[in-house]
Amino acid sequence: MKGMKTVKYNSLHDLINESASTRKYFLSLPADMQSQLRKIGDCIHSASELHITASRLEGHMKAVALSNDLDRYFY
Repeated sequence: MKGMKTVKYNSLHDLINESASTRKYFLSLPADMQSQLRKIGDCIHSASELHITASRLEGHMKAVALSNDLDRYFY
């Protein structure tokens, strides 16, 4: 939305410690996704960045799982 200011934090750690709604969202994610997001936490500075990154990571994780499933047909 135009005119809305996005609150920026230093890292994912600060974001989830200071924003109750973001912490609730983060804790609703699967543990393996939380772990992956924590690894790149220094690159996540806002709730919107967290949502976008989680969505992209979910797609990546699904693609990897599909690839691993397909490997059984070729090896």
